[in-house]
Amino acid sequence: MTASTSPIADNLHQVRVLIDAAATACSRNPKDIHLLAVSKTKPVSDILLAYENGHRDFGENYVQEGVEKIQQLKQYSDILWHFIGPLQSNKSKFVAEYFDWMHSVDRFKIAKRLNDQRSVYQKPLNICIQVNIDDELSKSGVAPSEVLPLLKEVSSLDRIKCRGLMTIPEASNDIDHQRQSFAQMQALFNQCKAIYPEFDTLSMGMSNDLALAIEHGSTMVRVGTGIFGARDK
Repeated sequence: MTASTSPIADNLHQVRVLIDAAATACSRNPKDIHLLAVSKTKPVSDILLAYENGHRDFGENYVQEGVEKIQQLKQYSDILWHFIGPLQSNKSKFVAEYFDWMHSVDRFKIAKRLNDQRSVYQKPLNICIQVNIDDELSKSGVAPSEVLPLLKEVSSLDRIKCRGLMTIPEASNDIDHQRQSFAQMQALFNQCKAIYPEFDTLSMGMSNDLALAIEHGSTMVRVGTGIFGARDK
């Protein structure tokens, strides 16, 4: 496919410019930061517009919606599908079967189900442990102190591959508070990587805190409305 001109193409370009600038400002290689386009609630036609402009990583929050899109776009075998929402146990088989990444593992039960439901003929499912870094009651994720014990359990599973950590920090206009949360995640990631050298993913940062997340070691930022526009209800 050839690149097309559209608001989505323009938005993708602008987000990539922001990522490059943020990485350069903290002496990081922009190529080390991956952009995950959050396509939840967006039609397949929007995903194809991003695809035509070179994008390959898409994030979905809802199992049924994500599976329908994956099935509709199955001929585009180079797309990497990321599940980034909370997952109910009774839907884990769909994530295990259809997705390439699962970002929101927060208990061993889910990791074990994903492992057991992943086909031996598929590549291992890439996962991230979701960390509730600001201890918010409204958010999923393990406490920082629970990460290493969970990793020890997960490391025994052979059909999933733990790539790193994911977090959604508390929304705040206090930049010092944001900086503290990101710094804690960076330290936790480095602690885990010292034990598990295969760790290569720190998924944190969205449109409004992208630069600060990159400054603190994020390797994957998640952008939805900044690429696709306001979400459809």
